[in-house]
Amino acid sequence: MALWVVRNCRIANFYRKSAFCTKGRAHINTRIVDVYKLEPVGSHLSIKGWVKAMRKMKDIVFIDIIDGSCLEGLQVLISKSKQPKTLTYGAAVEAAGSLQMNKNGQLELAAEDLTVVGPCIVIDGYPFAPRKSYSPDYVRQFLHLRPRTSTFGALLRVRDAASHAINEHFRNNGYIHIHTPILTSNDSEGAGEIFRVIPDNENLVKEMAKDGMSFDEAYFDSKTYLTVSGQLHLEAVVRGLSKVYTFGPTFRAENSRSRLHLAEFYMVEAETAFIESLEELVKVMENLIKDVTSKIVGKCTDDVRTLRSAAGNEDSLLSVLEKPFEVMTYEEAIDILDRHSGNFVSQVERGQGFGKEHELYLVKHAGGCPVFVVDWPHDIKPFYMKQSLQDVSKVFKVIRLR
Repeated sequence: MALWVVRNCRIANFYRKSAFCTKGRAHINTRIVDVYKLEPVGSHLSIKGWVKAMRKMKDIVFIDIIDGSCLEGLQVLISKSKQPKTLTYGAAVEAAGSLQMNKNGQLELAAEDLTVVGPCIVIDGYPFAPRKSYSPDYVRQFLHLRPRTSTFGALLRVRDAASHAINEHFRNNGYIHIHTPILTSNDSEGAGEIFRVIPDNENLVKEMAKDGMSFDEAYFDSKTYLTVSGQLHLEAVVRGLSKVYTFGPTFRAENSRSRLHLAEFYMVEAETAFIESLEELVKVMENLIKDVTSKIVGKCTDDVRTLRSAAGNEDSLLSVLEKPFEVMTYEEAIDILDRHSGNFVSQVERGQGFGKEHELYLVKHAGGCPVFVVDWPHDIKPFYMKQSLQDVSKVFKVIRLR
């Protein structure tokens, strides 16, 4: 353990500005994101990554290198006389030299040495060509290469930033992280949309099955499923810890192939004891969304812009953070939808839930701001929803629309 701590202290020090070497000293491997953050012009350093593109001009070879630490690559210059014969697009390389600012105001590395640490034989079937775009379905076929593409790389970095921001928000607000089980005997949603878990070894199941017990119950002595929610576990723990949350994989066996219904996804759930009003609960949710969004945009500005552009959405997310979220009752939402019924393919009736087109319209009606719909009829919501103190026919159900 002591060795692990010492090694990580040394690694952490590599990314401080003082860690970049001056001329004549040994090279230190540096992440490209740290090069752009610190801009240590004149320093000698070494980077490792993959060749994103190559251009040859007279006696100089220009190489764009990415390492996955950020969206942007770093341009590396090297003399043709020092160019390795195995240097190609897609190759894994290490480049060492001096960092400089070119006439266009861009950072670039004047390499004194460039080594191919992993060659790429393009003619043997490398699936990507430089400066060419590919559809997501095509890229997904190559699991080991897709993180090098701009879109998938951006997506993975944003997910990482989101996970960190979520955990940081709850920790800063006094919540305790509870690791709720993935294998459980509970169907907390009660809708039967669950994946059942049994061993694949039939002989093992037969050996473990007790008299009068089905094979589904043989291994765990009860039917066991992949979790659909950690809610029931949190509701038990919150009675002793006051503020708890969980953030982990969730599974739903729904009859749908659309992107709106995933078989596996990560879900954030939280429970807080002693909340006295619906307004207080709504504010907790709004603060979480705004804080996490702000941190993601701040850390992954270029990545967020790339993903939103790929989705055809150029609007800024920052507008969501600048105004309070809309809160309306179910009755107010129904009145809005009734007044604009001509905009919908499927009409919604009072006393029913909303379809996706209705939810999207309510967000549009609120100026693109997230919307909380509260005070729902208790007849269309689960039995465990808390009754409204003002109207017993309503429940304190909060639906966030975005």
